[in-house]
Amino acid sequence: MLSLRIRVAGICLFALSAFYLNMHQVAIAQQNKPNVVIIYTDDVGYGDLSVYGGKIPTPNIDKLAKQGLRFKNAHAPASTCTPSRYALLTGEYPWRRAGTGIARGDASLIIPVAKETLPKMFRRAGYHTAAVGKWHLGLGGEEGPDWNGTVNPGPMEIGFDYSYIMPATGDRVPCVYMENGRVLNLSKDDPIRVDYQKNIGNEPTAISHPELLKLKWTHGHNNSVVNGVGRIGYMTGGKSALWRDEDLSDSLTLKAEQFILRSAGEPFFLYYATHDIHVPRVAHERYQGRSGFGPRGDVLIELDESIGRLMQVLSEKKILDQTIVIFTSDNGPVLDDGYVDQAVEKLADHNPWGGFRGGKYSAFEAGTRVPMIVSWPKQIKAGKTSDALFSHVDMLGSLSYFLGQSIDKASAKDSEDHWQALVGRSDKGREGITVEALMGVVSYIRADGYKYIPASKGPAITNQWTNIETGFSPKEQLYHLHKDPRERNNLAASMPEKLEELKKELDLIRKK
Repeated sequence: MLSLRIRVAGICLFALSAFYLNMHQVAIAQQNKPNVVIIYTDDVGYGDLSVYGGKIPTPNIDKLAKQGLRFKNAHAPASTCTPSRYALLTGEYPWRRAGTGIARGDASLIIPVAKETLPKMFRRAGYHTAAVGKWHLGLGGEEGPDWNGTVNPGPMEIGFDYSYIMPATGDRVPCVYMENGRVLNLSKDDPIRVDYQKNIGNEPTAISHPELLKLKWTHGHNNSVVNGVGRIGYMTGGKSALWRDEDLSDSLTLKAEQFILRSAGEPFFLYYATHDIHVPRVAHERYQGRSGFGPRGDVLIELDESIGRLMQVLSEKKILDQTIVIFTSDNGPVLDDGYVDQAVEKLADHNPWGGFRGGKYSAFEAGTRVPMIVSWPKQIKAGKTSDALFSHVDMLGSLSYFLGQSIDKASAKDSEDHWQALVGRSDKGREGITVEALMGVVSYIRADGYKYIPASKGPAITNQWTNIETGFSPKEQLYHLHKDPRERNNLAASMPEKLEELKKELDLIRKK
């Protein structure tokens, strides 16, 4: 009995010591206020990076993983871009709010300005905040953006001190940069007009003038032609403001570097949302043909080198050790996403899905299980991996805990604190998460490996354009991901009690 009491006392003392050690580390971190950089890449699949088994070299991102923590069970909140970005910045599952699906290029801002957000939390903590790169969360009020004036509300109204953004995506008009709410290099004598229903004036389209194209389209990208590339939507004007696709990565990376240089010496939060490796995949000339895997491989190398540039700036300013860098992706991979760029033909033995089923748009695992790397030299053990279930919706809850900031939980209702998992001090993450596929299909994944995909009346099992298995079915699906990561054995019929258990848990989350 005495030895048992001694063992129990020892366990309690160990737990108490660990608790106070963690509180001490958090207190020191709050006092020093390390910088935070979230690198939100576009369409990078779980198996795309060489550190995750990919065949295309990504040495700079690999280095980030080798000096930090690599997650094996991290998820984007959705298998498409806009809803994932919404959840990351607001701490709320996107399916709770109407209008958070894939946004048009002329959509109004979908994040209410009164809503709690990640940059607002950082600003309350005394940070300089910036959004650089792809936005795709809408701009302006109910009437949409006025491209020829100051566009608000936008990034600055939801907490960013500085913004340099692409309004939507590379394949959508308008193809311009915006800095602090205004289109860059716009001439007042050549105003921009945008329409997503009909062509404007006599502008050539990818259908009417295919001879203008340097990148042909396969589906959907046959409206206005900008820089030899067909886009979604129509625009006219703004000739002096149009980007050149080959320069997108350099332009965005340069602005991210400049923000870091301006902010060094004071704590900053940088949300760097890359365009790579989204379509249209038009790498700068110095990367074209380098990968051997076609344009998709080339822009992956371009992405890797842009990350290397940012890390080099942090190192040269001697702030690398006091900067938390979080690298991840907004959803899973896609090959043919509307352009003839040999992504399928030159895939060879590269497996962007990492062995999982599905991909971008899909309810299957490759739709939302994404690479995620967290680097914080001297604080995170180098070369560590984590099996913790983690969702991007928890960035707000986790980072606010770390900084000692309270957040509006009525607004950020789905964001939990998993700081210990985020920095590798615990293998325990989420008990369960929801993930959203195209057409609003919401699935539930539990930490024990069980995954429930509800029956849906959605589109075909395999998308005719992308050739991706959507995971949609008129029948309910239940999988055990630990034993069946490829989701081949539907357990719904053989385990009805387990199916009902997960259905009830998902229903409770929906009613929260």
